[in-house]
Amino acid sequence: MSKTNEGLMTRRQAAVAQGVGQIHPIFTQRAENATVWDVEGREYIDFAGGIAVLNTGHLHPKVKAAVQAQLNDFSHTCFMVLGYENYIEVCEKVNQLVPGDFAKKTALFTSGSEAVENAVKVARAYTKRAGVIAFTSGYHGRTMAALALTGKVAPYSKGMGLMSANVFRAEFPCEIHGVSEDDAIASIERIFKNDAEPEDIAAIIIEPVQGEGGFYAASPSFMQRLRLLCDAHGIMLIADEVQTGAGRTGTFFAMEQMGVAADITTFAKSIAGGFPLSGITGKAEVMDAIGPGGLGGTYGGSPLACAAALAVIEVFEQENLLERANQVGDRIKSAISEMQQQHHQIAEVRGLGAMIAIELMEEGKPAPQYCPQVLKEARDRGLILLSCGTYGNVLRVLVPLTAPDEQIDAGLQIMAEVFDLVLN
Repeated sequence: MSKTNEGLMTRRQAAVAQGVGQIHPIFTQRAENATVWDVEGREYIDFAGGIAVLNTGHLHPKVKAAVQAQLNDFSHTCFMVLGYENYIEVCEKVNQLVPGDFAKKTALFTSGSEAVENAVKVARAYTKRAGVIAFTSGYHGRTMAALALTGKVAPYSKGMGLMSANVFRAEFPCEIHGVSEDDAIASIERIFKNDAEPEDIAAIIIEPVQGEGGFYAASPSFMQRLRLLCDAHGIMLIADEVQTGAGRTGTFFAMEQMGVAADITTFAKSIAGGFPLSGITGKAEVMDAIGPGGLGGTYGGSPLACAAALAVIEVFEQENLLERANQVGDRIKSAISEMQQQHHQIAEVRGLGAMIAIELMEEGKPAPQYCPQVLKEARDRGLILLSCGTYGNVLRVLVPLTAPDEQIDAGLQIMAEVFDLVLN
């Protein structure tokens, strides 16, 4: 009997915990590059990319071939028991790619949350301090310590009680919502005055471009001020590049555009083209603050994921995907800016590289009521979109960088039709 989306949703609701959300009531049968087919044979243009995981597209041939070749040799040993070369090679490659003119070392894990939590562990071990400053609307993961850093209660920690202590919240600069760079720096100074001495703070963690928070980019000037503040007080600057890394913003890491380097960088998502891999890269002496056994994980840096990551890095080089990211971003922003002229609810079109956001507002206030309608109408027309933002009023585009122009244009045409229908 053929499967249906409705039938699978019924089974899902009976078997899967409700805390595991699902944005679209669609079940995938297969996918290739920027196209997805559901179990009923319906075709969709993918502007979601697995939430920024598929910068090189679904099943890029080079990634697929690399994983198949590795699978012929072995799938797992646990690197902490028996090592393998491609783990070392990924670390060598990422050490070169992460910005910073200093010796670096890397450790590999499985999820973005693991990377974030291990970055904090390293910072605490190196500084011998416990406090961490994170930002409003920041997203750093769903595990307990990462959740304490995440600056949004619903839905991530709703009903779970207070998160772990020693985390302090600063304001993220966001002009459209009335927070200037001076306001943001002043909020850190208030923490130093009211909550914790600088000497108690191990790290300040920031997304160069906020992901779930709404794709707001920190400016180079703000990041440089943050770097100076950290240097003045011996605080580690952690750049959470889980979503911005692997080329999404037009440079391999977004911090390359900020004029300063972080002490520790986290990465995950698109680094392995759909295979679970994350890691942290930092100054060698900082990374070595934790002794043998203090970092790791059974599946961390699996040989299959490492093979995929090496292929992803090769694809970026061979197919000029960093240049392509900027071209894709310009194409999308230009098209949506034209749509903006017809719809006053589109308050802002923004993004670094191909990390594009569309902020919907009415009378100067967030207008989240439009996002579910846009997502549904786009889906009904064969386009998969995502929303985000503290107020749920931001549409985001994370199309694979490998998508052909014709397919991107087709997706943009659907967006125009949907905006005409919903934003009337």
